[in-house]
Amino acid sequence: MKVDMLIRGCMILTMNRKREVIDSGLIAIRDGSLQYVGGEEGAPHFDAEKTIEAQGKIAMPGLINCHTHAPMSLLRGIAEDKDLNTWLRETIWPLEAKLKPEDIYYGTLLSCLEMIKNGVTCFADMYFHEDMVAKAVKEAGLRAVLAPGIIEAGRPMWGRLLFMGAIRTVKRLKGYADGRITMQLGPHAVYSCTPKLLRMVRKAASKLKVGIHIHLAESIDEAEEVRSKYGRGEVELLSDMGFLGPDVLAAHCIHITHEDMKILARHGVKVSYNPIANMKLATGIPNVNDMIKLGITVGLGTDGPASNNSLDIFETMKVGALLQKVRAGDPRTLPVRRVLEMATIMGAEVLGLSEVVGSLEAGKKADLILLNLKRPHLTPNHNIYANLVYSARGSDVDTTIVDGRILMEDGEVKTLDEEYVIKKCGEVASDLISR
Repeated sequence: MKVDMLIRGCMILTMNRKREVIDSGLIAIRDGSLQYVGGEEGAPHFDAEKTIEAQGKIAMPGLINCHTHAPMSLLRGIAEDKDLNTWLRETIWPLEAKLKPEDIYYGTLLSCLEMIKNGVTCFADMYFHEDMVAKAVKEAGLRAVLAPGIIEAGRPMWGRLLFMGAIRTVKRLKGYADGRITMQLGPHAVYSCTPKLLRMVRKAASKLKVGIHIHLAESIDEAEEVRSKYGRGEVELLSDMGFLGPDVLAAHCIHITHEDMKILARHGVKVSYNPIANMKLATGIPNVNDMIKLGITVGLGTDGPASNNSLDIFETMKVGALLQKVRAGDPRTLPVRRVLEMATIMGAEVLGLSEVVGSLEAGKKADLILLNLKRPHLTPNHNIYANLVYSARGSDVDTTIVDGRILMEDGEVKTLDEEYVIKKCGEVASDLISR
């Protein structure tokens, strides 16, 4: 059989239903999809245009970042050691008001470059001017789920204009970049959007057959503000208005009760756990263990590069696992295999892409990464899951492939000019601050 690419001699972490790990495997790719994933011994014969000899490496599904704001790489390090309310209102929102569409394009390019180098092949983004985000994603070659931001913050006309613009953007970008881009609507949060606007978003999302990406119960102040204003918590309020459903991606979910979790589970709501941003802004620690026990699908997110300073999901896996163990006072909480599931197949479920990506098996899109195992901190290999969660770093990623296309090989990014992007984004960031 003729194929476009063969990867052979590597260990394969499939993350398929059986969670098979193949010690010496073979991966065949044709027309952007996986044709064969299995052992080299007894495999069919393939005639490949390109062969990657991957001895000493591990092939695994590309990592999935379930919640970020990619253009905010331009604001990395600009607002440190502040609480969320101060961080947003005094620094971030005033700077974002000065952003030009071109700034958003370059900020996204920088984030895409970082994610390619760290093995993230798919991310969920919520921001403004998502058409510029989409342009950068297309150029970089990544897969993304984009949600045009919608926010009122006391200005109903502004909220309506953003809502109408978001609908136009969703219609225009659906299936963009050869289908690598899918769309959602992005109402910012319950405290910053009125029930009227949220109902409009819910109705539009159902009509357009797209998902919804929203911040939920991120800080105690916001949770108390909503309860004081509406007499109910955020989850109960959304449930009562018919907003919740399996197409809703809720970021954070920190200040919710066990009953709230049951409501989210009943409606099939998906959750993004963003431990590093939560720690940095001291917003709290969500009870991920109970969410998973109740059947809620939880993925991992970095949040934006301004509230995390990094887009490294390997770092997020380690910190997220350890934080939950400390919260529960139980080292058995979030075992290593579950954490890796959250970064791959469960992350794909969160984004509605589990039939397409998230595991390495024939028929799925060829979104995968190769890591170099011949590193001191990855030796010995008693437990590959533990090594990947607790020892691996984004810098261990050797090769990144999306849709069967090599975005990085042997540490060299192929789709973007790394030196140019870094230089240009430094200039753009300086210009933004000077305005």
